[in-house]
Amino acid sequence: MITRLAERILRLRWLLIPLLLVLTLLAGAGAGKLHFTNDYQIFFSKENPQLLAFERLQDTYTQNDNILFVLAPEDSEVFTRDTLAAVEWLTEQAWQIPYSLRVDSISNFQHTYAEADDLVVENLVSNAADLDPAEIERIRRVALSEPLLVNRLIAPDAEVTGVNVVLQLPGENLTEETPEAVAHARDLVERFQARYPGIEVYTTGMVMMNNAFSEETRHDMATLVPAMFALIFVILLLLLRSLTASLATFVAIGLSILTAMGMAGWLGITLSPPSAFAPQIIMTLALANCVHVLVNFLHNMRLGHARRQAMLESLRINIQPIFLTSLTTAIGFLSMNFSDAPPFRDLGNIVAMGMGAAFVASIFLLPALMLVLPLRVRPQPETRRVAMDRLAEFCIRRKRPLLWGMSALILLLIAFIPRNELNDEFVKYFDPSIEFRAHTDFAVEHLTGMYTIEYSLPAGEPGGIADPGFLSRVEAFADWYRQQPQVMHVNTYTEIMKRLNMNLHGDDPDWYRLPRERELAAQYLLLYEMSLPYGLDLNNQINVDKSSTRLTVTVESMSSNDLLALEARAQAWLQEHAPEQVTEGASPTVMFAHIGKRNIQSMLGGTTLALVLISMILILALRSLRIGLISLIPNLVPAAMAFGLWGLLVGQVGLALSVVTGMTLGIVVDDTVHFLSKYLRARREQHLSSEHAVRYAFHTVGTALWMTTLILAAGFLVLAQSAFEVNAGMGMLSAMTILLALLADFLLLPPLLMALDRRRNY
Repeated sequence: MITRLAERILRLRWLLIPLLLVLTLLAGAGAGKLHFTNDYQIFFSKENPQLLAFERLQDTYTQNDNILFVLAPEDSEVFTRDTLAAVEWLTEQAWQIPYSLRVDSISNFQHTYAEADDLVVENLVSNAADLDPAEIERIRRVALSEPLLVNRLIAPDAEVTGVNVVLQLPGENLTEETPEAVAHARDLVERFQARYPGIEVYTTGMVMMNNAFSEETRHDMATLVPAMFALIFVILLLLLRSLTASLATFVAIGLSILTAMGMAGWLGITLSPPSAFAPQIIMTLALANCVHVLVNFLHNMRLGHARRQAMLESLRINIQPIFLTSLTTAIGFLSMNFSDAPPFRDLGNIVAMGMGAAFVASIFLLPALMLVLPLRVRPQPETRRVAMDRLAEFCIRRKRPLLWGMSALILLLIAFIPRNELNDEFVKYFDPSIEFRAHTDFAVEHLTGMYTIEYSLPAGEPGGIADPGFLSRVEAFADWYRQQPQVMHVNTYTEIMKRLNMNLHGDDPDWYRLPRERELAAQYLLLYEMSLPYGLDLNNQINVDKSSTRLTVTVESMSSNDLLALEARAQAWLQEHAPEQVTEGASPTVMFAHIGKRNIQSMLGGTTLALVLISMILILALRSLRIGLISLIPNLVPAAMAFGLWGLLVGQVGLALSVVTGMTLGIVVDDTVHFLSKYLRARREQHLSSEHAVRYAFHTVGTALWMTTLILAAGFLVLAQSAFEVNAGMGMLSAMTILLALLADFLLLPPLLMALDRRRNY
């Protein structure tokens, strides 16, 4: 049946080439519908509980999407006339940034004080250029003693300060809204530095992070994709030693990528940093299929066979294993639909479609092209096959030491898996060389952090936030957080209430405490709110009916496990001391801290299902329960070894690495399938012993296996050069897994076969 199919493919080559080109163009037309999203929330499914909690928080109060300008004067002193004037100018100009909702800085901080029986609420800094030294000293004293400012908008040492802009993005088209806001912010920075050259400006915040996702992905696609294509082409040319074969391979690869991306467009898939790298992954996987066809084809021609006969024989021995490897690889990537992160689902689906297209291209298009394109192959000895024959002899002679040695190596590496720690710090998704990361690191080191935990603490009734008991519990919770290590700042409106109580008692410091009467607290709040200017109200801290308040905790850079442990301690504190206010912490930081663990748990089921399906397919296709079960070992151990090696060398596992096992499962099966298919062919058709069947498998497919492994590893190692850590880590661990898979197939699988499959006849 396979022989007849191969003959028909070659006979209909003049029909297949235009037909496949037309079908590809029809599918590829959908690529025009693709668009890129730069919203960090794409990493979370709609049903993600942490995302739902965060959305409830944002629906209750104002959003916290922001751009933070960090100002660092050359003289390391914020409280000078020039620097305060610069802060005042930037604060006023920042309102012009599109979608700006609120601007906070030390200049427009609503300072309160008593004047006779009146409460005065005014900007802390006004007309800075005209300030005298005494007034500057007063401003310095107030700012550095204000809990709502220190470690938030002013550094304790007064060396840097911040201007924070909160934006209300409509969310209708973040692809345009975010770059628009960022472009205005950058233009504002340029105008600021031209006006105040003695002050360095650093920009960070959630809006800048969203923009960095988009910018760095486009940068990687503009640099890494061409580099990857060039590298793969050079490797292919060196390995195949045929320009025609290399060009035909790239045609097949290009059509596979175009088909997959076009189908993604037709299906309405949105590109994101992970899914945007689907073309590179498809390229490396499609290349592996093509190499298997071409290696046997060119080998036969170098032995003197006619072109048609050489391709017919190559197809005869490769159609089944390439179909199996394409199917198992697609299943492995489809298992990513179990991921809790939609971008990895999209990546899995796009690559799975690409594998279907790659199978068609490598079996139906590539052979047809190789028969119609000009090709010259000189007969010559195959030195690579001699090397594979020597490796086969080594495996046969040393089968026992290899079996025990590889088993010991596997167990040793697996023992290091527990060294891996779950960690997802979204700022560290970006390489330190990226502007956003560098600016954020500066802000964290000198001013305030990017990582927050936020709570919406319920008072239980409308107007309940004025209840003294509630205020005391909120204050106690804030004080508990301030005592925790790595906590930089706690923002709570109880600080305002204490200051108002002091102001309305003649600014007597002894009255810097919470009011003890509900009516008095309500009056304070009403009086203060009526005095606030537009855009600086308390909607970011108090809900509409005053039945809950927002408490924001800013922490230093810390691992996901440490942050989750901190939040767990906070929940325990609330349960014990304020059970009425128990509410889960919510923020992007909390969301990212949970996503790695959630993704591993969800992918465990997907990977298990994929493994079961792949095992059943191999058992049925290879028509041997024994061989199918033996194949499980070299299919499973590469990922386990890779994670053990990762634990030894790196020790940090995040969102991206949690999908690697499922993603690479189908890939590592490829080598096993090709090796076993040739082994069984020798056992069944030539009735060879297990030792001689191993020799046959190495001789016929060994060269193709190390070639495809080299190409696959090179492709993923290029991905590992991405400045976006999600892609870089995924690429590096995948490359390690693929290389270890070849090690297992060359040095573990043959001894296993010789030990467990010694029957004389099949």
